Amino acid sequence: MNRVFFSNLVIILLIMTGCREGNQSTDAFVTVDVTEKYPKKELILQDFLDVEYIPLETTDEFVCQGEVLAVGKSIIIVKNQINDGNIYIFDRNGKGLRIINHRGRGGEEYLYINGFTLDEDNNEILVDDVGKILVYDLYGKFIRSFQKWWEWGRIYNYDREHWICKVASPNTGNDKVNNQQFTIVFKNNGSIVRDFRINFKQKIETSMRLVRGEAIYGSSVGYFPIIPYNDSWILTEPSSDTIYRLSTNYDLIPFMARIPSIQSMNPEVFLFPSIFTERYYFMETVKKEGDLEKRIGLFPKTHLVYDKQERAIYEYTVHNDDFSTKSLVDMSQKAINKEIAFWQKLEAYQLVEAYERGQLKGKLKEIAMGLEEESNPVIMLAKLKTKSYE
Repeated sequence: MNRVFFSNLVIILLIMTGCREGNQSTDAFVTVDVTEKYPKKELILQDFLDVEYIPLETTDEFVCQGEVLAVGKSIIIVKNQINDGNIYIFDRNGKGLRIINHRGRGGEEYLYINGFTLDEDNNEILVDDVGKILVYDLYGKFIRSFQKWWEWGRIYNYDREHWICKVASPNTGNDKVNNQQFTIVFKNNGSIVRDFRINFKQKIETSMRLVRGEAIYGSSVGYFPIIPYNDSWILTEPSSDTIYRLSTNYDLIPFMARIPSIQSMNPEVFLFPSIFTERYYFMETVKKEGDLEKRIGLFPKTHLVYDKQERAIYEYTVHNDDFSTKSLVDMSQKAINKEIAFWQKLEAYQLVEAYERGQLKGKLKEIAMGLEEESNPVIMLAKLKTKSYE
């Protein structure tokens, strides 16, 4: 696809979008050149997101590694990095409430926690296991299960009765696959309510594979195909040149585009969006290259942000202002929900050390004063502001 044709296509898409939604949408349609070198920009996290710190209570029973599974209005749920099956439930102040563990091979048990969804509307938790979905109440009582046909960890609450998810790509061998399916499904049985397709010319794999004799080397890059955004959803398929927004009317609206076409590149450079705020669209480009055998230089990334106020794209760094040392914040994270942009784990021993060096400020400094090196982690929640700029 040449650039003149692509520019005309963008204009057509913008006209179509305006006709469909009138003047109600203030979203900026962004075109990103994934080969361009953009100017650098430094951002302060607290300038565009509200920050909350939750020190997880440490007791003989509640000792955990603090990998966040879900955050609700009244609880925060974490697990360990190791596959021990423990699900720790804390209140939003960090007080330990209970531990759930149903790890096993039985019909009401999970072998792995590949994905997890908190459904506060129905007081349920969903565990995404190998080949099946298990649903429990907030106290760990088994409710139901059903077979799974979508990708691990790609499930969000759409509303009280439905989930939205990305369907796993079929193993079709030499068959041509030219679309990616997203669906809205019933929570009670996983049956499909609505189906959405993003079309592309040819499937572009986000993984690399190298065979050397009997040795096989492989690596893949992760991304977020579904991202909550205001009252809608951002849907991404790496093989497509367009990223879409799913509206409340179930329309797929062009939201972001990349040039040159992914279908024309070798090696391919992907564009993956991550966190969206009132002012900023955070994303990254990922180049499909590297030495698989030596595990060197795999999938080099460039972190980009679109500034809606300035209508410009930058290569960014984000710093947490509660550290005097310009502590970097990774914005290439999975969005939690429509209120909380993302979470970050802060290890207790690192906070104790930073406090002793006089490198902390504000609420984080107060929390660090009461920590010991062996305490559970502190969870930082970055929450969306209703307005981050005028």
